[in-house]
Order: sequence, then structure tokens, then C-alpha cells
Amino acid sequence: MTFINNIIKQGFIFLFLLSVSYNVVCSELDDDKLQQSVHSVLGIMSFSVVPDVTSGTLSIDNSTTSNPEIFITNFAGGSTISKSFPLYLEGGAAYSRYNPKYVTGQETDTTTIKLKWNSLLFSGGVGWDFPITEKWVIRPIFNISLGHMESDLSIAGRVIDDETGIDLKFLDDGRMSTYGLGGSLMLDYEDYTPERDIDFEWRYSNIILNTFDTPSSAVSGTFGSIATSLYARWRAPAGIKLLKRPLRYVLEGAHTTYLGDQRGILGFNNLSSIGLGFELDSSAYDVVVTRTRLVGRYMFGHNVSGFTIGLAVSF
Repeated sequence: MTFINNIIKQGFIFLFLLSVSYNVVCSELDDDKLQQSVHSVLGIMSFSVVPDVTSGTLSIDNSTTSNPEIFITNFAGGSTISKSFPLYLEGGAAYSRYNPKYVTGQETDTTTIKLKWNSLLFSGGVGWDFPITEKWVIRPIFNISLGHMESDLSIAGRVIDDETGIDLKFLDDGRMSTYGLGGSLMLDYEDYTPERDIDFEWRYSNIILNTFDTPSSAVSGTFGSIATSLYARWRAPAGIKLLKRPLRYVLEGAHTTYLGDQRGILGFNNLSSIGLGFELDSSAYDVVVTRTRLVGRYMFGHNVSGFTIGLAVSF
């Protein structure tokens, strides 16, 4: 059985080499196209360096095939520890997939190469609340991020190298690591009463992404993630009780304007969203999660629109 498994594995690797290495080795991407791809991947990752309702989940389809050309999803959040110790902490983890296509070769002999890039990015922020009034605070934040991107070809090349000892150098350019450093400034308003809760935030973020640990100079670069965002939320009792606490309805709105290198990279300069949902209060019980929110959001911008459902919890 082990012998048969080895034959099947070697056969799969051989077929993979025939189908992939022919297309890629015979039609190598030049440095300019690799650099364009690197810039695009950094751009996709830049939408996840800070918590943002509008760009928390993005999926842009190919109009011909309806297959996602860009897919971004992340888990992120932030909060202040307490008014007596106003240390603000935020963080997140994001996965994205980007499927660019390139046409290479001569005018009479061209080959289309599909490069599927996968990236994973972790981000964090540390800030401090400086009270302006009882309900307004200004919050400077130091932000940092760390990410890694790798193409499907690069991942497959590593497997083939491990199994066969064949060093496929042409696949090494399909990976890179990134780090981001920068900061944000947030203006936060909170007004909580038994009748309703009001939250309002304005934020300016400026974070520079840089590549490192790249296999060649062709896979390197920097990208400026600069944006301003507005977020508003209204929460009020819906008139019924669940888990010994009032069930609340939630209304929210958000708008983000992208600046710097982010501006227009996905075909739009800003994104907006309006949301409606419910919040379940479980604070009457001895559990870690005190509130759970389920919000449906309609997202829209220049030439883009869509719908998403978000789940959030408070501790």
C-alpha cells in the first residue's frame, strides 16, 4: 500500500510539473509585472491594518465568471480598559485572497498566467484616552502589523521541493512578508442612558506597510495605508426582554475615505455602510460575553455595492 501511495504521489507531482512549470517557466513574469502584483497585494492587505466596519469584509467578483477576484475577511476590535485606567487596546487578524491574471509572451504567442495570492495579517494598536469633556475623549494610537503572503504556486513549489528535491527557483518569487508601523488619532463620543446609547467615532490612520524576507528585489516595496473614517451607532430597547435583560435594536452608519496609495486601488475612493440589527444582553448571567450583536449592513461606494452580516461581542 505504501508503494502504491508513493506511485500516486509521484504521478501527481509529475503532472503538476507538466501543467504548471510549462506555463510559468516558458512564460516568465518580468520584474515590472511582479512589482505591480506586489503593490496590489500590499494594497489588499492595507484594508485590514486597523478595525473598520466598511472594509472588514470585502468580496469583489469577476464580472464574467462570478468567481471572487478579491476576498477579504477579518476579526478585529478594540476597547478601553476603564475610565480609571484609560489604556486603549485593539487588534485583529485578517485573511485575504487575490487572483490577478497576466498575459505574457510575444504578440503571436501569448500565455495567460493566473496567480492566486493568499495573505494572513495580524494587527494591533495601543493608545491612551485623554478626556476633553465627560463624554468626549481624544485617543492617539500606535499601530503595528505583521503579515505574510504566498501564492498557490509558491506553496506547491515547496511541497514539490520537499518530495522530490527539485529546486523550483521560478516559484520563489511568489511569497513575501510584511510589517507595518504607524499611528492613528481618534475622537470618541459616548453617551449611555437607560433609554438609549449613542456612540460616535472619527478616526485618521496613517500606516506604512513594508516588505521583508523576500526572495528577490523584484518582490519588495512599500505601501501607504492612509484613511479617515466616521462611525455612528444608536442602541435602544426593542420593548421585549430576553435573558432577563431588554433586547435592543441597533442602528449604525459608517463612511471611510481612502487616501494615499489606497485611493482608487480597488476602483473606489470611499465606502459607506448602513446597518440594522439586534443586541442580546447576557450580563445577568455569570458568562464572559456580556453582549452579542448581529447586524446586517448594506455597503456601497463608487461602482460597488453589496450586503454583509456582522457578528460582534462585548466582554
